[in-house]
Amino acid sequence: MQREEDLVRRAQGQDPEAFGQIYEEHFDRIYRYIVLRVRNQADAEDLTQQVFLKALGHIGSYRYKGMPFSSWLFRIAHNQVVDHWKKKSREKARAIPLDEIDEAKTLPSDDPAILAEQKLSLEQLAAACERLSDGQREVISLRFAGGLSVAEAAKVMGKSEGAVKVQQHAALVKLRRILGSSEEESDD
Repeated sequence: MQREEDLVRRAQGQDPEAFGQIYEEHFDRIYRYIVLRVRNQADAEDLTQQVFLKALGHIGSYRYKGMPFSSWLFRIAHNQVVDHWKKKSREKARAIPLDEIDEAKTLPSDDPAILAEQKLSLEQLAAACERLSDGQREVISLRFAGGLSVAEAAKVMGKSEGAVKVQQHAALVKLRRILGSSEEESDD
C-alpha cells in the first residue's frame, strides 16, 4: 500500500513514468470490468482509455482515504459505464454479441484446449449474467472480473459492505441455479 501511495504521489507530481506504471498495473482489471459491463470490445477499449485519461486529468484531486487507489479508478470506470449506457439508450443502439469479444484480451491462456473451455465457460457465464439484475451484474463484475474486495466494490457502488455481500450472495445463488439448469439441459 505504501508503494502505491508513493507511486500516486509521483504521478501527482507530473512524473509520466509513475502514471505509466499505474496504467500498466491496473489496465487489465479495469478493461475486464468494463468489457463485462458493456459487452462490446471496441466500446470497452475506448471506455478504458477514457478512464485513464480522466484519472490523469484529475489525479491531482485524488486523496488517499484508506482505500486502494484502484477503488478510485473503478469509481471512474463505473461512471464511464453508466454514461455509456445512458448514451446507448438514447441512441437505441444494440450491443455487439459476446462472441465478437476478442478472447485474447479476456482469457489468460495460450493453450487452445484451455481457451476453448474458457470461451465456452465465459459465454455461458455472460449469458447467465444477462438474467441477473443490473446491481447483481455490477457486483459480480467488480468482485470477480475486477478483482475488488467487498469493501472496494462497496465504495465503487456507493453501498454498504453488507449490501454488497447480500447482493453478491443473491447473484451467486441465481447464477448457480441458471448454470445448473443449463448443464442439465445439455446432458439430455
